[in-house]
Amino acid sequence: MSIPTPEKYISDFEQLGFGMFVHWGLYSQLGKGEWIWNIAKMDGEEYCRLKDSFTAEDFNAEELVLTAKKAGCKYITLTTRHHEGFSLYDTCGLSDFDAPHSPAKRDLIREFVDACRRHDIVPFFYHTTLDWHHPDFNGDFDSYLEYLRQSVEILCKNYGKIGGLWFDGNWSKPDADWKEEELYATIRKYQPEAMIINNTGLSARGKIGREEIDAVTFENGQAEPMNREGMKKYVSAEMCHTINDHWGYGSGDINYKSPRELIESLCNCRKVGANYLLNIGPEGQGKVNAYQRELLLLIGRWMDVFGEAVYNGRPYSAKTDGKSFILKSVDGKNLYIFAFDLGTAGDSNVIVDGRPVGNYIFDGVKEKLSSIEWMDNGEKLDFFQDQEKLRINMTKYPYGTSYIVRVAKAQVE
Repeated sequence: MSIPTPEKYISDFEQLGFGMFVHWGLYSQLGKGEWIWNIAKMDGEEYCRLKDSFTAEDFNAEELVLTAKKAGCKYITLTTRHHEGFSLYDTCGLSDFDAPHSPAKRDLIREFVDACRRHDIVPFFYHTTLDWHHPDFNGDFDSYLEYLRQSVEILCKNYGKIGGLWFDGNWSKPDADWKEEELYATIRKYQPEAMIINNTGLSARGKIGREEIDAVTFENGQAEPMNREGMKKYVSAEMCHTINDHWGYGSGDINYKSPRELIESLCNCRKVGANYLLNIGPEGQGKVNAYQRELLLLIGRWMDVFGEAVYNGRPYSAKTDGKSFILKSVDGKNLYIFAFDLGTAGDSNVIVDGRPVGNYIFDGVKEKLSSIEWMDNGEKLDFFQDQEKLRINMTKYPYGTSYIVRVAKAQVE
């Protein structure tokens, strides 16, 4: 069976490689996560009064987008509306439960999109399909679905070209007819090259769902290789993680992931051809706290050195022991060797070694290579090829450096 060729907009999405997810809404003011209304069984009227204190005074779209850019992200997926039903965009009369009708008095999605365009970042829109606020969600469901479709139509018509729509919530009514065909037809009418992504949730990671879907999701899991043989359409993949334990801001959540975990997760996503979507949760009025920003900037320092391999690398069939792996460039001219746990060169009294230096052996390398060198300092590595076996004499990090994952670039003859 053959593997279908991806549409250009899907291959463009895969080229983006690394994105920032942003969960921000009324719930952020409480600092207890994005599900607090539901989990704490809060009174609906009391919760909705959070709109009256939503000023967005600390939201600076320019700073948000520049932080993503410095982190090496090529796209941002922002919650235009989460399950609470409050919209960060102008709903154009569909509802007054939106940012323009709050003390913010601003279309925050307009600000976001404009900043993305200024800095060559692709804007994506998260939009809930589950809605705790709208009375028809658990009443006249067909009327609710028309409200949802009209909401998405506004996003597709009023903000210029976008990268895609990221839906979340169909898992809340698994037996319902969500009229996805009508919803997706609306998107294709106005945004024919937009990615359509519908999160299948924690219990169905990697599930494709309807044929209109352009990417499967791996929420808070580990992305797996996709078998596309016999598919009618090429479908891409994306894994989303959050930077600590909550998607929306949690003032008591200090369990932030380490730079090692985040960088290794990014690399392992690319190993199987998935994009990595890393979430942050701004504070109540839109401020990104210093710790989250600094974690992103640390990733950005790594991406400044090795980003080429992340964006241009695609899955490659070579095998080796341990966590290391190889990607092949889109144009086929290079291989990228991702090396884990190398250790640092230095005096044995102060250095705790990682994996011993010496031969890393990869099986299944068919290309003849002319050179291999570290991408960070250009040091050339000795290597030997015998049929499809590649042996590389890996060297340790120079003292004063440790990149967590180090990448060597090989030239194909």
